[in-house]
Amino acid sequence: MLFLCISATDCVSDVGPASVIVGNLVQGNRLASAQGRDIGGLDEESDSSKKQQFIAEILRWRAQCTSDHVLFTLLNSKGAVAKVLSCSELHKRAERIGNLLNEKGRINTGDHVALIFPPGLDLICAFYGCLYIGAVPVTIRPPHPQNLQTTLPTVRMIVDVSKSVLVLSTQAVIKLLRSKEASNVVDIKSWPAILDTDDMPKKKLPVVYRAPTAEMLAYLDFSVSTTGMLAGIKMSHAAVTNLCRSMKLACELYPSRHIALCLDPYCGLGFALWCLSSIYSGHHSILIPPSEVEMNPSLWLSAVSQYKVRDTFCSYGVMELCTKGLGSSVNQLKSRGVNLACVRTCVVVAEERPRINLTTSFSKLFSALGLSPRAVSTSFGCRVNVAICLQGASSPEPSTVYVDLRALRNDRVSLVERGSPHSLCLMESGKLLPGVKVIIANPESKGQCGDSHLGEIWVQSGHSASGYFTIYGDESEYGDHFNARLVTGNTGEVYARTGYLGFLRRTEGTQSTCPAEETILGRESDTESLGSSQHLVSSDSPELHDAVFVVGALDETIMLRGMRYHPIDIENSVLRCHKKIAECAVFTWTNLLVVVVELDGNESEALDLVPLVTNTVLEEHHLIVGVVVVVDPGVVPINSRGEKQRMHLRDGFLADQLDPIYVAYNM
Repeated sequence: MLFLCISATDCVSDVGPASVIVGNLVQGNRLASAQGRDIGGLDEESDSSKKQQFIAEILRWRAQCTSDHVLFTLLNSKGAVAKVLSCSELHKRAERIGNLLNEKGRINTGDHVALIFPPGLDLICAFYGCLYIGAVPVTIRPPHPQNLQTTLPTVRMIVDVSKSVLVLSTQAVIKLLRSKEASNVVDIKSWPAILDTDDMPKKKLPVVYRAPTAEMLAYLDFSVSTTGMLAGIKMSHAAVTNLCRSMKLACELYPSRHIALCLDPYCGLGFALWCLSSIYSGHHSILIPPSEVEMNPSLWLSAVSQYKVRDTFCSYGVMELCTKGLGSSVNQLKSRGVNLACVRTCVVVAEERPRINLTTSFSKLFSALGLSPRAVSTSFGCRVNVAICLQGASSPEPSTVYVDLRALRNDRVSLVERGSPHSLCLMESGKLLPGVKVIIANPESKGQCGDSHLGEIWVQSGHSASGYFTIYGDESEYGDHFNARLVTGNTGEVYARTGYLGFLRRTEGTQSTCPAEETILGRESDTESLGSSQHLVSSDSPELHDAVFVVGALDETIMLRGMRYHPIDIENSVLRCHKKIAECAVFTWTNLLVVVVELDGNESEALDLVPLVTNTVLEEHHLIVGVVVVVDPGVVPINSRGEKQRMHLRDGFLADQLDPIYVAYNM
């Protein structure tokens, strides 16, 4: 029985968060809170590694103990090995770069250094070169040679905003930065000093190693959000160690493992997987830059097959390249011996709601090559915490639910049957990482939500960022992003606000023995990890876990008629209404809904799209479209992570820069 003690001071007429909690308890709704398993102490791998708790020290220790062990293999567009890097080679190159920074750059402890490198091994060496001398690296994607007009200002802005005192790069990139074309976009004199890593000191210098402390900054992580906001976060050495340990436990990463990475290494989880994870866990990472997949769509999957990779990570962009580019050549790949039966987990790294249509079509297409339907899953991380959910090696199959779209508009989560009218299918974003706690809170009142409510995902973990280094724009709005507290319940706990709306569900029991036979029989000599997976075979009790469902970014939601709409839902409806619509994006302008559609067909068909678009949005979402803009394919801006840049599109629309085929106003 539930007893509720309410003091006289609580008897106020307003319904506050406490009353909501009482209501939830009376209704039998669980308060939305979930926790990953305990992260435990430091690494058990050996006694000496307990002393090396910071990532640079772990590299130094590996260079001593397992000097010839290969950590990285970089592949080129033909699938051939471009470069390999062992523990001792990485350590020696990092020392030489550290000496270069000391001797020519006169870098002090705590100075920020911009690393502008193509995705590859030079980036990793430069990163550890900075850590060895106590500098704070800032990894930046190089400008695109064919598109300096839009990509170079972003590079310059990150160098500026990060307060970098030096730019470190390769000969080819420096040549581009100093080219005549670049100087038309950015004044060459405005750059800080630029050093070339190909221009190393000839003489061997004594190495100056500066050991970090837990609170010291390891690196700054900058990225542009889907709303076009540039934000840099601070990652401490303690957070890096916690992140790597959490990922090692979740994904069962050991030195005998091969992991294939096909994503950009500049920010978020992509950066952590590319630059940090192998050093900590000792596994072999096969690196495949996504730009190489653009030239050769079968590159990634062929490499996974060739190296018999069991765990691979990619982006939605890469998955789309494979699905569109290899649709007609699956039989050809099969005849070449490409076999994906070895894949246990294929995780999409993303900062958004899982794209079920894309993951399903990818799974279906490549099932012909032996890809297991349960292998593909998604992850979730964001600016405040780069890895919140991740489908691990022995995680239960990701669950899907159907929710009522109409209830969702009013921030309620109402589960319905598959095929029900107004139903929306949502997939969980992977299992919570060890050491991560998540709650769902009302973004306005900061009261804790019940399971049946849509609210903001708040996270607490040892690998959350320690704060924003800077937000380009108004920082005051984001002051409480890293130290938010609930106004009810446990008000002492501090959380980081993700800025994403979602809900939690306790999933039904799933038999955890399913993958065991193939997992264990399929091993070659993975004796280290055998013990950790053994429980899969013996345990026949169903495994319950708390699933995190991400619905959308809070600052992207569209408020119309007092209800909350998520752009992706309207866009998906529009994409379904005509096969000639290649892409679509929506935003609001003076309370009008604007729909931009890319027409993949003759311009004469543009007019036919307008009534289809307006009717579909009216029927499925009960919204009146104010403006329909029909444009050519490729106009909707997509960032490197494959996310739509709706606010950039809106800016282009307002500045009359879209060069539309047709604009229809329905005022």
